[in-house]
Amino acid sequence: MASGASTVYGRRVASATNIQLESVVSQVTIIAKIPAAPGQRAQLAAAMQVALDTATTEAGTRFYILHEDAVDADVLWMYEMYEDQDALAAHSGSESFKALGPAIKPFLGGRPEFTFATPIGGKGF
Repeated sequence: MASGASTVYGRRVASATNIQLESVVSQVTIIAKIPAAPGQRAQLAAAMQVALDTATTEAGTRFYILHEDAVDADVLWMYEMYEDQDALAAHSGSESFKALGPAIKPFLGGRPEFTFATPIGGKGF
């Protein structure tokens, strides 16, 4: 292996690439399916607006995007990406995040489902 190179995911990569790849691998992504009570999706989305607004001021929050499901009128999806675990912890410990649960509870149609992932490549980041 060349000097300054290492193996990541079984592949040899140069040191300059390591820095970039380590940055990507340390990022945390959450995809959340948020079920609304029947006919309450718009109210649920409105209740989430404070969290959306606050996320724009969080230094380690790269993406915090709310989506409406294209098929199910009672489902929202949240796509979140954080620089690292510390940024996720800062977001999760914020006052606006703590207030989010009680704000959205009247409009929920069930428990949100969370999928945690680590990005490994692609366009846009």
